[in-house]
Amino acid sequence: MAVRPEVLPSDVDELEEIWEWIESFDAVVEQGKPGLASKILQEIRNRALASGVEVPFTANTPYVNTIHLSQQAPFAGDQEIERKIKSLVRWNALAMVVRANRVEHNIGGHISTYGSAATLFEVGFNHFFRARTSEFEGDTVYLQGHAAPGVYARAFLEGRLTAQQLENFRRELKPGGGLSSYPHPWLMPEFWEFPTVSMGLSPIMAIYQARFNRYLEDRGLKPVTDAKVWAFLGDGETDEPEALGAITLASREHLDNLIFVVNCNLQRLDGPVRGNGHIIQELEAAFRGAGWNVLKVIWGSDWDPLFEKDVDGVLAKRLGEIVDGEYQKLIVESGAYIREHVFGSDPRLLKMVEHLSDEQLHNLRQGGHDPKKVFAAYKEAVEHKGSPTVILARTIKGYGLGEAGEGRNVTHQQKKVDEDTLRHFGERFGLKIREDQIEQVSFFRPPEKAPEIQYMQECRKKLGGYVPQRRVRSKPLPPHEESLFTEFLTGSEGREVSTTMAFVGMLRKMLRDPEIGKLIVPIVPDEARTFGMESLFRLVGIYSSQGQLYEPVDMNTLLYYKEAKDGQILEEGITEAGSISSFIAAGSAYATHGINTIPFFIFYSMFGLQRVADLIWAAADTRCRGFLLGGTAGRTTLAGEGLQHQDGNSHVLALPIPTLRAYDPAFAYEVATIIEDGIDRMYRKGESTFYYITVMNEPYAMPPMPAASRDGILKGMYKLKPASNGKSKLRAQLFGSGAILREVLKAQEILEEKYGVAADVWSVTSYKTLYSDGIETDRWNLLHPVEKPRVPYVSECLADAPGVLVAATDYLKALPNLVSQWMPRRVASLGTDGFGRSESRESLRNFFEVDARFITLATLHELMREGKIQASLVQQAIKDLDIDVGKADPLTT
Repeated sequence: MAVRPEVLPSDVDELEEIWEWIESFDAVVEQGKPGLASKILQEIRNRALASGVEVPFTANTPYVNTIHLSQQAPFAGDQEIERKIKSLVRWNALAMVVRANRVEHNIGGHISTYGSAATLFEVGFNHFFRARTSEFEGDTVYLQGHAAPGVYARAFLEGRLTAQQLENFRRELKPGGGLSSYPHPWLMPEFWEFPTVSMGLSPIMAIYQARFNRYLEDRGLKPVTDAKVWAFLGDGETDEPEALGAITLASREHLDNLIFVVNCNLQRLDGPVRGNGHIIQELEAAFRGAGWNVLKVIWGSDWDPLFEKDVDGVLAKRLGEIVDGEYQKLIVESGAYIREHVFGSDPRLLKMVEHLSDEQLHNLRQGGHDPKKVFAAYKEAVEHKGSPTVILARTIKGYGLGEAGEGRNVTHQQKKVDEDTLRHFGERFGLKIREDQIEQVSFFRPPEKAPEIQYMQECRKKLGGYVPQRRVRSKPLPPHEESLFTEFLTGSEGREVSTTMAFVGMLRKMLRDPEIGKLIVPIVPDEARTFGMESLFRLVGIYSSQGQLYEPVDMNTLLYYKEAKDGQILEEGITEAGSISSFIAAGSAYATHGINTIPFFIFYSMFGLQRVADLIWAAADTRCRGFLLGGTAGRTTLAGEGLQHQDGNSHVLALPIPTLRAYDPAFAYEVATIIEDGIDRMYRKGESTFYYITVMNEPYAMPPMPAASRDGILKGMYKLKPASNGKSKLRAQLFGSGAILREVLKAQEILEEKYGVAADVWSVTSYKTLYSDGIETDRWNLLHPVEKPRVPYVSECLADAPGVLVAATDYLKALPNLVSQWMPRRVASLGTDGFGRSESRESLRNFFEVDARFITLATLHELMREGKIQASLVQQAIKDLDIDVGKADPLTT
């Protein structure tokens, strides 16, 4: 029961009225009717609004724990032995980083993040994180990347990692094997499941993973379970747009299988996250406003008696007044300072803590370091229904490092500590570490039968096994007896179609296939109609966890907007970041769920690798499989859209991603061949690779597939159309790709008819594949000097090809230049370097100098350079071709 203040305001009657209401409310609560009390408050609020009374708004609750002590679930484990386990993990994590930096100066590593997160992790490992088994899919856990040393240290105690591996932390190439700096499935494919250290990516990936889990359940591809998706992130990390950008999706989809744990140690690398504010309150407002269940774990059990005394709320009020910068300072100051600056502002506060010594005041724990508080929050989170949960846990960065780094701005970079700090660390956490072990910073693991080891192993056994752990559980798809793509190899018989239309036809056929149809996951960021995919709405439906609660405005049309709970299309709205996160969830399902889902994510090509390159890099690290389709691709094929939409970059941006196979096909049969090979490689042979295929919106007649061209299509180039007069003295080899290949074919005709030049035309489907083959071949030759040199595929193709070399692409000139070193002669490259324009295709190709006229001119110019023709002929060709020599340079205009 609240106590009335001793000092009354001037309006005594008003105060009496207020306290009558408060006492009435208290009476309901004391009768054990909290639910009724909540309903009363809501009804009074509704009544006030209906009466035109202004209702005070706040998105925040007081700066106290969400779970009241009376509602706190009891701790389920042995707190003392778990403390010993946690201390052992802390020591080995510290030793790992310190030893690594003693051997190799500045090899790096982070001590402080795990220092703050240890209790958050250990409570999860001992009681909540369920492993994947043959009977249960298990929980998915995105672990805070900078806390990796603590995860390794625990795995060492579990017997999963050796002391030699810990010794080689951040030195992966050493004998005996080492450990990657952060979570990287590509580097440790049996340990880590997801990369999490690129700030802000794990939250959005976790949200779409949780939604994809529901998608699989609603479509009947996996059983309905209570498996959870956990995401551990830092408070500073939430400044990244991806971190909070999708939180409304999670509440809109009622993803109660999703739990965020935000490690609120109040610090970034350089200083406070919100020195003049309150990051916990800020995040609470954001998540509550988005519809999440918010649990604040701010104060440890030591504070409970103080809050019991806080009958008039003066303590809660005072704690909410202190800004985060001051809270950080309190960590490094004395108990006397805390008494003066926290409690000294009010006699009632000083009275509350008069029984506590300065040392006791200084040692009052934060909620994120109290296993009881963390356990209660986790239990509440896993049992909560109807919405996702976020736990905002107050911690101290560098917890345990003392004056060497605890709570200090330099703590993120702490990698070396002196012996006094190590000794203090061991004493603080009750470790019986010998002096020689302190001096050497030795790893320490108790015997297998020690109570700590037995306890942690038993906990993991109850939870199904170890976490993290990655296993590929899917079975390869069986061979397909009849090609799904045969009809796309025979041409369109004069009918004009775009490669995008051809792809949609292939997608439609795959969706109908009895073997793989159910595994296809079409993903689109609100551009399905742009890509001609609206026919799929009716065929397989758009996924909606609620079905369709309305009659669509186009219900009476054949291709109406059909949402369904078992819908197959993931229509993500205008979010490439969300769409690629769904792609990652679907592309890794072969390991996460043991299901060979085959994602096809189609997007405006300009808004793919350029916009979400970091997430595509994460997809590669995750060992994703699937297809990225860059629609409306090329700088000159997308008429009218202009600078922001016209893509001449994506194939260059695809180069750095090692596992991404990038293709720029021009014809339907090329697209079909590439997709068929991709399905075979990824889902039958089990290769950890994925594909980027650009498709255009320009319609033209599709030719039939030339004989013996399949291998060349996949290897990167093949001869599409030989010259009709192979005996001509003037010869050329022309290379075209994607949108510009047809311009190359036109140039072939002009060269032969007007200038007597016999040119062979090559379709270059993948400069990246040619480049990779070239550097791999060069490497082999470098390392095998006495063996017969291998020949790059480009060189092999052009070994006997006569004449000058000219390449034209709708992308940067850098693409053909990449492979020029393996060509027998100089290559003249034409490309679309520069900003796009709002114009027609014809005008754009003239502007960027990649149309048939400029390809013809470039060929004649190369022949002139070789002395085959006179300069006067080239000058005449400029006039004949109506080329404006005074036109603006597209690179600089």
